[in-house]
Amino acid sequence: MAKTRRLIKENLSMVDCVTEILDARIPLASRNPEIEEITASKPRIILLNKCDMADEKTTADWVKYFKNQGAEALPVDCRSGKGLNAYQPLVRKVLADKIKANNEKGMVGKSLRVMVIGIPNTGKSSFINKMAGRVRAKVADKPGVTTSNQWFNIGNGIELLDTPGVLWPKFDDPVVGDKLAFIGSIKDTVLDIETMAIRLIDALRDGYPERLAERYKLSDFEDLQSWEILEMIGRKRGMLISGGEVNTERASVMLLDEYRGGKLGRISMEFPKI
Repeated sequence: MAKTRRLIKENLSMVDCVTEILDARIPLASRNPEIEEITASKPRIILLNKCDMADEKTTADWVKYFKNQGAEALPVDCRSGKGLNAYQPLVRKVLADKIKANNEKGMVGKSLRVMVIGIPNTGKSSFINKMAGRVRAKVADKPGVTTSNQWFNIGNGIELLDTPGVLWPKFDDPVVGDKLAFIGSIKDTVLDIETMAIRLIDALRDGYPERLAERYKLSDFEDLQSWEILEMIGRKRGMLISGGEVNTERASVMLLDEYRGGKLGRISMEFPKI
């Protein structure tokens, strides 16, 4: 983590602006709180990735929120490419003064350089692959696949600087840790999968109880504990072991996989104050 922070600081003078990729479902929890401070001297573009998995109205509210914070925000889906056609025009809009200054200095057409940052598993590599037009950066559904700085020319006079995913070493707010675990930014192997699933159920029953009921054919679960709901889900899916008990570990893995895969519908877990 310290190495990545140092690399960002060292390379900041080489770029004209910063693109920060956040998860549209949890825009604040998927930000490294140090990044805004480190990159404060540069114009900023926010990509709200995986927007197809987030509540559409809530994402629109997040765009307004970041606008009020002085940053341009764009809802996108980096795997499908949705929304990315607007990215290059947005870079030129944000850097209009820089382009004008270059032209006045006789540097017409000088490349615009953009640093791409984001915590693990928010979609940096998928974004760069789409913008570059072919697979040039490693992509995985697990955090931590980018290990060093890489430059990519995406055409139209724009170059992207990829950086390793940045994740702070500890969380002051355990709720932030839970949200990151839900989307897979924290490796499942370092957490108790059943505890994570129960906390996900807590969050879903607070904000989207109808999605739980619809997906898993549940009824009359309002008065149940979340661990009881997990058992109910496992039983509905036939995840039984000897003696008729529910294999709650299997059920937990399935629940998290289905949430991350968008099978429970468009769900946002953070809501802006605007």
